[in-house]
Amino acid sequence: MRDPMKNRYPEVTADLGILRQVLSENTDLMVVSFTFEHEAVGKLHNHPHVQSTYVESGRFEFTLDGERIQVGQGDSFVIPSHAEHGCRCIEPGRLIDTFTPRRDDFL
Repeated sequence: MRDPMKNRYPEVTADLGILRQVLSENTDLMVVSFTFEHEAVGKLHNHPHVQSTYVESGRFEFTLDGERIQVGQGDSFVIPSHAEHGCRCIEPGRLIDTFTPRRDDFL
């Protein structure tokens, strides 16, 4: 039996200056870490999953359905299903994203 306390997913390059690591998952829920370098950009996109984002560290400017917001350490928010969103890293940091259902494209 797999030890549930050990992460079996490696850190991978998601885009220029962005590392992604699946922290835990099942068919209904997935927790993913994104580590950003300064000025790295999470390109505008959308998906059918509901997403919750927690800023573990750093500072980011998010675009969410055309509105821009700045967030920093300790902030969190929910991105509805199919909402167009993306971000730019202002200060290097880490985001913890939770998706429901699981993002099979990250496996």
